[in-house]
Formats: sequence, structure tokens, C-alpha cells
Amino acid sequence: MGRALIGGLLRSGTRPEQLSVGESQPAAREVLARELGVTAVPDNREAIAGASIVVLAVKPQDAAAVLAPLAGALSAARPLLVSVAAGVRIATLEGWCGRDIPVVRAMPNRPALIGAGATGLYAPAGVGAPLRACAERVLKAVGEVAWVATEDALDVVTALSGSGPAYFFLLAELMAEAGEQLGLEAETARRLAAATLYGSGLLAHSADRDLAQLRAEVTSRGGTTEAALKALQAANLRDTVRQALNAAAQRSRELAAAPAT
Repeated sequence: MGRALIGGLLRSGTRPEQLSVGESQPAAREVLARELGVTAVPDNREAIAGASIVVLAVKPQDAAAVLAPLAGALSAARPLLVSVAAGVRIATLEGWCGRDIPVVRAMPNRPALIGAGATGLYAPAGVGAPLRACAERVLKAVGEVAWVATEDALDVVTALSGSGPAYFFLLAELMAEAGEQLGLEAETARRLAAATLYGSGLLAHSADRDLAQLRAEVTSRGGTTEAALKALQAANLRDTVRQALNAAAQRSRELAAAPAT
């Protein structure tokens, strides 16, 4: 996700010399410098020196080890900290880096890698509009952003858009599998399912109409689409989707409540 954000910021006009990256792996530093032209250093203190925005883009289990040694430098400079470490609560982040640091949590998803992400953002009341705008600008570099009113709502964002790409991939996978069973060649079924997923996503994102209206426009009375939708409704698809998102949201809450290491 860190690389996705760097690429998005560069595409949106940020100059390479404005970005500094803390990266412990020599090979990864070399790739970042060669392919993206950004400064990549092994020392995180050096990486954040003079920064007005610090993005924490590490695995949740690594967040404490990365942030805690930077507490003094962060408290002295008080940059905006934008965390994309999934499930790590603001109170926990503040415990590692200091309560005087403004923190925004972001929950992006995998399509951010190609600039088509969907990100939920949350900031506590003490983080003012200018800093919120800074965080939004960073995440808009990789796609759509939406603010949520409570930190708990990020668990729902995780269930909906964070994990959501996997649901659509599964549906496309099952459609391709069914197409093959009905007589299509496997590669043809896969290509048609993937292209349908892609095109439908573009339509949903660009249209002014709501999703229900888009669905209705594809569904002719007495036609093939209506027959398929009736089968999905008979299989209680609505409740299945609701249960799936509830399970993902609950798991997000459980992971957030787990003791930090």
C-alpha cells in the first residue's frame, strides 16, 4: 500500500524529491529509488525529518516497533500521522507516538494499486479541517475517499470496501466456473467474467443513477437477466451478503481489540 500511495502521489503531481521513504530492506530501497525516483533510507528517523505528513504503511503487527522509536521526533515536529495499518486504533497509535500528534486513520483497498481504490477515513474531533484536507489529498491520489463519523465505522468500511474486492472476484470466479460447466472453454469464460466485472464497475462508478436503477436497466421483464436474478433471490442472496459483511466487520473488531505487540 505504501508503494501504491507513492505512485499515486507522483501521478497527481507530487515531485519525487518531496517524498522520503523509510524502508529496511536494501533491495526494496533500490527498487523505489530506481523505479519511482524517491529517496528511500533505512533509518525511519531520517525518513520523517522535516516531514509535515507521515504515512504509517506497515503491517499492524509491525506498527509498534516502527512508531515507538519515533515518539520523540514526532512529538517535537508534530506532523500529521496518517495510518493505513489495518485495525490499529487511534488510542493505540497515540500511546506509541504521543497524544499531541494529530492522527487520521485510513482504510484503503487493493485497487489503490492501480489508482482505483476506495478509502474510508476517520479523524477525531481534535483534527481540524486543514489537516483532514491534507489526509484526503494523500488518499485521493489512489482513488475515491469517504469520511466516516466514528472510528467503529471503519470496521464496516473494512467489511464493505476493504475486503470487498475479494467478494467480486469470487463472484466472477463462480460465474466463469458456471460458464465452463455450461459449455464454454475455460479461458473464454474467465475472460468474459473478468471483462463483465470490469465494465460493470466502470458503469457503477461513472453513472449518476443509483445501483438499483442500473440493475433494473439491465433486467428486461421476462428475460434472461430476470430469470437469473430470481434464482439469486430464491437462494437468499441478500441475507448471505449481509451475513458476510457482518462476519468481516466482527472480525475487524476482534483484531482491533487484540493486545498490541
